[in-house]
Amino acid sequence: MELGKYSFGTGDRFAHQGLAQLRGSMLAKEAGIEITHVWNKSFREHKTVKTSPNDVRKEADDAVKTLGWEGKYFVDADHINLTNVDQFINSSDFFTIDVADYIGKPAEAVKINAFIEDNKAYLGSISIPGIDEKFQVSEDWLRNFAGQFLYACEEAKNIFQHIAQKKGAENFVAEVSMDEVENPQSPLELFFILKALASLEVPLHTIAPKFTGRFNKGVDYVGDLDQFSKEFEEDILVIEYAKKEFGLPADLKLSVHSGSDKFSIYAPMNRLIKKHDAGLHVKTAGTTWLEELIGLAQAGGDALHLAKDIYAKALDRFDELTGPYATVIDVDKNQLPAPAEVENWSGEKYANSLRHDQDHPDYNPSLRQLLHCGYKIAAEYGSTYLHALEQHHQIIGKNVTENIFNRHIKPIFL
Repeated sequence: MELGKYSFGTGDRFAHQGLAQLRGSMLAKEAGIEITHVWNKSFREHKTVKTSPNDVRKEADDAVKTLGWEGKYFVDADHINLTNVDQFINSSDFFTIDVADYIGKPAEAVKINAFIEDNKAYLGSISIPGIDEKFQVSEDWLRNFAGQFLYACEEAKNIFQHIAQKKGAENFVAEVSMDEVENPQSPLELFFILKALASLEVPLHTIAPKFTGRFNKGVDYVGDLDQFSKEFEEDILVIEYAKKEFGLPADLKLSVHSGSDKFSIYAPMNRLIKKHDAGLHVKTAGTTWLEELIGLAQAGGDALHLAKDIYAKALDRFDELTGPYATVIDVDKNQLPAPAEVENWSGEKYANSLRHDQDHPDYNPSLRQLLHCGYKIAAEYGSTYLHALEQHHQIIGKNVTENIFNRHIKPIFL
């Protein structure tokens, strides 16, 4: 299977915005850009909301049928491993193989020695077209690299083979994710990661490395834009070279995770994929759920009251909700308004505080990050919350489509 040059992953916590999300990709097509639409949802999200991977498949297929979408589309088993992948086998055709937890774990000595022997041709100086720096490779460097990354690459092989045995290797695309670690991979490390995966016969279609800076949930990128641009371009160049050097799939491309609302990096991403005629996958997640809250606030009445109650309960359960996301949020609790204050807000005040418009005086990034983590509260409302989504689907859907197309697809790809 081929993913296509440009692809865009959308998360939908409550499986009610498939149509609105797909309309964003349809607007891209009308503007002259082919986007492969990918619906993604992780095991943790399914467990929290009490949905199943089959629900995402149904949502995707129904949206495609209803809107007459003729482009490619996929359902992504997001951040899976061997402990949970079986639940996604039947419904997914895109698997994000997350091996970040295995980086730094040592492979067997015999496998490290075999890796070094297999790569002796690269000892000395390596030049990657487009990168000025000449990279020096010694046996010690290869040994240190293998001690850091080889076990993770072997785990990617184990997961890939497990999926392939049950589904058939030709029936899905694979991404290898290494982004949820502390330090970014260097160009030389990425080169040998791709070499190891090729040697292990993992035909990946996208790879998600770590970039410098903070990719906090639902808010803008925090970091050195020049450094990000340098890493992003170098990763593109390494991938393009590695595809030819190692015989990896021709449509292998770079993937950016937690891409939701990283507005400041979209311009350099756009410039660089066009400069190098490179493909790109961007994975977003919880901003659709936030657009639901914005739409409920704008609807007023009981819907606004529900949105206010969700905030109050989220604030009361702050530690519980934010704990799992502690490394990817920066919430200033002093900037979180008291529930009594929010109770007096109009729908527009609530919406403007939550919507990611950095120029609006009401915008509150701490409130936005808290509510990003607070979808568990909405899930606990069960049918009450889902009924509100259905009752106000027009205003919510408009917000969802505009968010995906105007704030994300358009500045990244057009």
